[in-house]
Amino acid sequence: MKKSLIGVLLALCLLLCSCSSGGPYTVTFDANGCENPAALTLEKSGKIAQPENIERDGYVLQGWYSDAAMTTPWDFEKDKVESDLTLYALWDADTGDAISSSDHDKDFSALRTPGSQESAYAYSTYFLPAVDGVNQPYVGDPMPYYEDGVYYIYYLKDGGDSYNHSIYLATTTDFVTYTEIDAPVLEASRSGGQDSWTGTGSVVKVDGTYYLFYTGHTGASNAEFKEKIMVAKGSDPYTFEKVEGWYINPPTELGQKNDFRDPQCYYDPDTGLIEMTITASQSGTARILKYAVTKDLSESHYDGVIFTNPVGNFWNLECTDTFRMGDTWYVTYSAQDDTLWYASSDSRYGPYGDPVRLEGKLFYAAKHVEDGENSYMVGWARRSESASSTQDVAAWAGNLVVQKIQQKENGELFLAPVDAVQEQFGTRRALLIENSHLVTQAGSRYSYTDVFTCYESFAISGEFTFEGQGSFGLAFDFNGNAEKYKLISLIPSDGLLQLSFNEGSTLIAEKEVELNPGQNYTFTYIQEGSVGVFYIDGEAALTVRIYGASGKPIMLFAENNTVTFTSLRQYTK
Repeated sequence: MKKSLIGVLLALCLLLCSCSSGGPYTVTFDANGCENPAALTLEKSGKIAQPENIERDGYVLQGWYSDAAMTTPWDFEKDKVESDLTLYALWDADTGDAISSSDHDKDFSALRTPGSQESAYAYSTYFLPAVDGVNQPYVGDPMPYYEDGVYYIYYLKDGGDSYNHSIYLATTTDFVTYTEIDAPVLEASRSGGQDSWTGTGSVVKVDGTYYLFYTGHTGASNAEFKEKIMVAKGSDPYTFEKVEGWYINPPTELGQKNDFRDPQCYYDPDTGLIEMTITASQSGTARILKYAVTKDLSESHYDGVIFTNPVGNFWNLECTDTFRMGDTWYVTYSAQDDTLWYASSDSRYGPYGDPVRLEGKLFYAAKHVEDGENSYMVGWARRSESASSTQDVAAWAGNLVVQKIQQKENGELFLAPVDAVQEQFGTRRALLIENSHLVTQAGSRYSYTDVFTCYESFAISGEFTFEGQGSFGLAFDFNGNAEKYKLISLIPSDGLLQLSFNEGSTLIAEKEVELNPGQNYTFTYIQEGSVGVFYIDGEAALTVRIYGASGKPIMLFAENNTVTFTSLRQYTK
């Protein structure tokens, strides 16, 4: 009886084992961005054929993987289905180019300090004025003007041969290369007076005459008004003569005589008026005012406050501008020691709604300019007083940075790379990893992988999805020690895009952005010298300053997250 029972049990076990190892098995396919192929059912273990006619616009199929993290490729020639299975398609962007090398890479091996690297950079796209002797001047508060295919970028030149922030000019047709005008177009008064320092303004053309309205700031201790609005005029956009004795004084309603600046002007041919916005503080609150001036400059009129700052403790809203995109009007301004903001309205002079941050604090004093086809924001990238600093990027004036400004369907604004700026990077370079995709799985400790090279000038692009809420992004080596890495971080848990130093412990700049797990995003990063701008395409931009990283690897990192990066590319000029 015992032997008979044992035999029955063994036969039953063999039958069950045979059934469990023989199928049926279901194979499903996740095509990651296009229509999924039909599922397959196998009666027993065996190989399957690769799905045919799987296409995704703008992408090339790289293969199928047996895990969503794309770490284990499926070999249709060898691998057998032995259980229920899902295969995942991996795509690579069809950029239509091949990896090549370059003989023009600058050798940074002998330039071991951040300062020596900074001095060696040949800035073009992120314009800097020419060195004056041993002194490097910088760009402050751009005043863009467009006419007949040329962008005229007036700016307050800080340092070098500039006397007290005199106004200089650089021109461009593409925001890639600039022609610098050596002499000032408007110099601060060397004999004192109201404009012993020149401040921000704007250029407007009226019946063939160019008017440069600007801020006159006096250093005289006994002056009644620290700042007034002044004007110069010319027959071309290169040369201006001050109109002596012409001022707009702060209105008595302000109750203060110190801060009254940054006229942004618009000419209305229907009314014959030059309308302008001016920034000032009233009752300790930052405001934007409206004025109107007759085109012969004979009369000016104060029309009141059009915007009152509702957030923060800002004592002035600098470098304001108003413009229309679609049916919506926008006002932009840079808040003192803060970021670039915008608010929207149904009309140029309000009322405006609540303001929203447009960029981080390193993209400052940006104003709008348009050419009839595209609109741009022209600002300057903040710098450090010392390139070796790992604590702040807080100095006034820096490199010129231009970004395209675009509008979402809901009216929200975002910044994108200028087409010509991005297109100049045409040489695709090899990555430091074998493939164009990387999966980073990390716990509470940062996980770093060398992927790119920090050339003098380059562009990086790719796509990413993530599963968790921890941070991830780009990491730059500063001195070989991980605790000094400089991070461009995406932080889903906080809804932030950040630049931080010292491996995330020292915050430098940030911009709000909403990021959702499982959603596919594309990114672009462009860097020239130490200036970079990181874009989450269609969502947000953040200007950064990365000193001391040239010639070193750039890493992809993550912590408390699983991040899949695909279609990774790097280009140089």
